[in-house]
Amino acid sequence: LIRERLPEAKMHIFGAYIPQQILQLHNEKEGFVVYGRAESAKGVIKNARVLLAPLQFGAGIKGKFTDAMQVGTPSVTTNLGAEGMAPQLPWSGFVEDDPQNFADVAIKLYSEERLWLEAQQNGFRILKEYFSEAIHRERFRRKIQHIREKLQAHR
Repeated sequence: LIRERLPEAKMHIFGAYIPQQILQLHNEKEGFVVYGRAESAKGVIKNARVLLAPLQFGAGIKGKFTDAMQVGTPSVTTNLGAEGMAPQLPWSGFVEDDPQNFADVAIKLYSEERLWLEAQQNGFRILKEYFSEAIHRERFRRKIQHIREKLQAHR
């Protein structure tokens, strides 16, 4: 769906455990390149214009999205992909479950600079408000202190 409207775009597929049926789709001439496991996920994501992750299963924080936000790469994912990541903030790209709509917003994000920059800023905001090391460090310190003070009850 994306290649129909963006024939120059290339889809780079990475994954540690890519099934044979996906490996067979490798076709450099068609712009669909399957690599397997990446040495540095962040490095690969940093060099991408958009991270596409149409996740159909998984839970909690997904490292691919925090990596993308850290390096400033917007993403398109499904509701399941965004679940548990930043429930009160706009996503760093788009969240879409329908395949046609997924492709439409991916093309839009890839093509429109203003939208891309806004999505990038949303990612930085998500990191700051939900994944700040300083916030979690202090929360962790307080939890340890509380356990120390009430060690018997905790045990």
